[in-house]
Amino acid sequence: MNDNILFHTPRKDVSIVLCGEAGQGIQTLEFFLTRIFNISGYHVYATKEYMSRIRGGSNSTQIRVSSDHVRAPIMRMDIFIPFNIEALKHLEKNITTSTVIIGDKENLKTEYNIFDIPLTRIAAEIGGKIYENMVAVGALSKLFKVNPQDIREYVKTHFNRKGEEIVERNIKAVEEGYYEAEKVFKDAEINIMKSTDVKNHIILNGAEAVALGAIAGGCNFISAYPMSPSTGVFVFLAQHSSTFNIIVEQAEDEISAINMAVGAWYAGGRALVSTSGGGFSLMTEGLSLAGMIESPLVVHLAQRPGPATGLPTRTEQGDLNLALYAGHGEFPRIILAPGSIEDAFYLTQKAFNLADKFQIPVFILTDQYLIDSYYNLPELKLNDLSIETHVIKTGKGYKRYLITENGVSPRGIPGYGEGLIVVDSDEHDEEGHITENLNLRIRMVDKRLRKMKLIEKEVLPPELYGVEEYRNLLIGWGSTYHCIIEALKYLNRNDTALLFFKQLYPVHSATLTYLEKANKIIFIENNATGQFSKLIKQTTGVECDNLILNYNGLPFTVEDLVEKIGRVI
Repeated sequence: MNDNILFHTPRKDVSIVLCGEAGQGIQTLEFFLTRIFNISGYHVYATKEYMSRIRGGSNSTQIRVSSDHVRAPIMRMDIFIPFNIEALKHLEKNITTSTVIIGDKENLKTEYNIFDIPLTRIAAEIGGKIYENMVAVGALSKLFKVNPQDIREYVKTHFNRKGEEIVERNIKAVEEGYYEAEKVFKDAEINIMKSTDVKNHIILNGAEAVALGAIAGGCNFISAYPMSPSTGVFVFLAQHSSTFNIIVEQAEDEISAINMAVGAWYAGGRALVSTSGGGFSLMTEGLSLAGMIESPLVVHLAQRPGPATGLPTRTEQGDLNLALYAGHGEFPRIILAPGSIEDAFYLTQKAFNLADKFQIPVFILTDQYLIDSYYNLPELKLNDLSIETHVIKTGKGYKRYLITENGVSPRGIPGYGEGLIVVDSDEHDEEGHITENLNLRIRMVDKRLRKMKLIEKEVLPPELYGVEEYRNLLIGWGSTYHCIIEALKYLNRNDTALLFFKQLYPVHSATLTYLEKANKIIFIENNATGQFSKLIKQTTGVECDNLILNYNGLPFTVEDLVEKIGRVI
């Protein structure tokens, strides 16, 4: 049984897929394995797909274990652990003759060749079905040559607060799984080179990175109404609110949440709202309020498939137009879209400074895939980061909306200086009082829009990856980044490059130069209509008919992109 190629060929990386119904602890298993593999010196990456139900269905997670950085999903399953027959059927299309299937033969009852680990029986003997996942941890740890003592120490640390009995049962489950794998696989092991520096790495998911970026940006107030997939940011900041002096408010609805955030900025705070498409739809009036009173605002918009409730636990890049055109009236905004977990941290930190400087809404546009995926990375660089504030101490006769050459008026806050801070949702004069003077209306609109010229000087340029003398230019944004990069490496073409955008709006002025060099331009987007391609056409006049689009609720995979890019070029 151990003649599988997986055990006899040195590997750069191995893909493990775990699948079971909601409530079976798949995410717990994912958490444990990634941490244990990382402690053992492996690079790790994990992403998940799950249904919008509390029990039942088929939820899965993919973990890639590697000797080098891996940060994108693939279709290949080297090791597959289905916890029930439904899980086996759910991912049957991805099973190949090279796939090692590990499971409980008695429960699965299938014609597939199964490496039998009696998860249910072992778990029942220890204390119940809940321990099945820890038995699986032990079995996989054996295959990847993980030091049993490292596992014991990690289990103790993780379960310590639950008492000695729980700790001992989980250790027992891991040990039994390890022992059972020794019997089933004998001397078979997976040969992946370890890395000495990985042990010092941290593991973050997208939600944690956005939340940490907000903290680094000086965030001291968050208001939100829970909505997947954005809730992870809200939860993380709530968990650490006392450490970082953050006021956390779970509002009664999204309308209240955004208005609270605008109020916090008015009072001198640095506020964040975290939401998803359906929730943000309710915030658009509050967004216009921020536009009229020229309030800084940071909005984390975590995309999921719509319209309406859509697929609430899946991913899509369908809300670019929503962020771009939301709100009534015309006012400046900035849209940032992290392509990596590192970007999620640094761009969120930057968003607070940009919002404060230009007194405008700034969007952090993520999606379910980026928010829920994670990998190991070196410690984040904090030395070059700073919290930039542009609040002035007001004097008598202070004018909140003083008409200036660049459009940015001096911003005061109540209680800091002698000036009166007047803001109003109606059109107003320089002091902030309501006006219906139509000539003044024109001057105020022009003042607000003049900020765009200032903002355009600080737009993040797109980044070119691959050859500089290209014929084919791939264009991506947001969470497609790592998948396109890996596909590009696999294709290994000397005529193809990627132009990647971390800032979607305003579009950088150099974009047209890149486009004009290409014979063929290919946009890659997780939506049905190529929303960014249309924004680029609107900005540059360049139209592109080569669109690689995906909108089934799942992210691209490397194999899928390799095939589709190859077909186009």
